[in-house]
Amino acid sequence: MFDHHIICREGLRNVSDKGQTIGFSFLARLPYYRGLGLSMVEDLTVVIDGRKVAREDIRLALRGRQWTLDELETVYDDRWNFGEKATITVLMPGGLEKGQHRLELAERLRISYLPFVPVTRHATDLELSA
Repeated sequence: MFDHHIICREGLRNVSDKGQTIGFSFLARLPYYRGLGLSMVEDLTVVIDGRKVAREDIRLALRGRQWTLDELETVYDDRWNFGEKATITVLMPGGLEKGQHRLELAERLRISYLPFVPVTRHATDLELSA
């Protein structure tokens, strides 16, 4: 239902550390109307320009804290609220080139009352301007 809102139009940028471009980041929302505890985010899958990103190269950040996807499994004291924009960082040496990029995101979430684990997907073209 909210799948076309999970990737935010703004926020695509390269990420640097100690003068080196180590990857890129973008903003994303949760597609679930109630928000969820972070341990219930089972997986995030990112595909950039047709290349699937390895799970261990994806980070999620909210309100100044950042986690790997494996670390999210045991985060019981924080949540991702509906409408809140999280920063998804992808470790990729050199980052992205300036210009248009095809970004795909899939969020696999554990919803307590559902007998299955839903996966919400969205793909869009975003422009990296700097």
